[in-house]
Amino acid sequence: MIESSMLIRKAPVADRKVRFAVVGCGRIANSHFEAIKKHESRCEVTDVCDTDPQALDAAVARSGARGHANLTALLATTTADCVVLTTPSGLHPAQAIEVARSGRDVMTEKPMATRWQDGLAMVRACDEAGVRLFVVKQNRRNRTLQLLKQAVDQGRFGRIYMVNVNVFWTRPQAYYDSAAWRGTWEFDGGAFMNQASHYVDLLDWICGPVESVMAYTGTLARNIEVEDTGVAALKWRNGAMGTINVTMLTYPKNLEGSITILGEKGSVRIGGVAVNEIKHWEFESEHPMDAQIADASYQTTSVYGFGHPLYYDNVINTLLGQATPETDGREGLKSLELLIAMYMSSRDGKRIPLPLSY
Repeated sequence: MIESSMLIRKAPVADRKVRFAVVGCGRIANSHFEAIKKHESRCEVTDVCDTDPQALDAAVARSGARGHANLTALLATTTADCVVLTTPSGLHPAQAIEVARSGRDVMTEKPMATRWQDGLAMVRACDEAGVRLFVVKQNRRNRTLQLLKQAVDQGRFGRIYMVNVNVFWTRPQAYYDSAAWRGTWEFDGGAFMNQASHYVDLLDWICGPVESVMAYTGTLARNIEVEDTGVAALKWRNGAMGTINVTMLTYPKNLEGSITILGEKGSVRIGGVAVNEIKHWEFESEHPMDAQIADASYQTTSVYGFGHPLYYDNVINTLLGQATPETDGREGLKSLELLIAMYMSSRDGKRIPLPLSY
């Protein structure tokens, strides 16, 4: 990972609400508007931006914020403390760098970039500008995954032997046809990079650094540039082995988003459609956290879950000078690095060791 030389030169927000500008007013932007609304006593949306006039008008009507047709125009007049990028993934690097150079903090949706060097450039640009780079990883805030993370960190599994992640969802051709950027290498990425990005993040965040990866990807049914299906075998530095299996072809609807960890002294499976249900939880020794299991599972109609408001809570507290970022640019690079390694393995037909060269 690139060394940290970041010196935040911005003073904490004081005696007013934190101000956000949202760039990109499509599907995922709704989760951001809802999260900001939940924290309206501490933050507000001052500006919104989209190249689609209809999407922009709808966002202005919803938020009451000033509308802008492009990012440069927004940056020329905004009073926002942090600019939120909910644009197509391939646009994140150039936009993040432009925002950083304007002296404002940046929040970017996943994946932070579709190319490894672009991700590195984003971190460096924010370092040089003395601003923060936040990368959205809202699934980390799921109650189910918080408990699993605690169990791993406290050593309840003993030695971890195997880790398996499944993402069995569906995205019909109409989904990819809904926007020209969807399903492209340049702006979107495939099933691994886009839909399963948060699940790839779990492989490192919960289980530690990956030593190497081997992957296959394929475009089996959809008319797109990228993969609709992929599998990968992984080996962790701690000796554990495992797989991640992803497809957007599940009939007839989203079926499963899960992680299973098998260890020397414990076995856990978090399942449901989006790691929202604890299906199995068993350890050699009891622990007070076990009492939380019954209340941890929850129902969801969206694969996005309910983590965005919790993610924003940390960002707001950070901008107020009361916390440090849970997922900054360097943390975001970890899952991007693993994603790029998977694509390299599939392309070259060989095992890819980690870390990648910088």
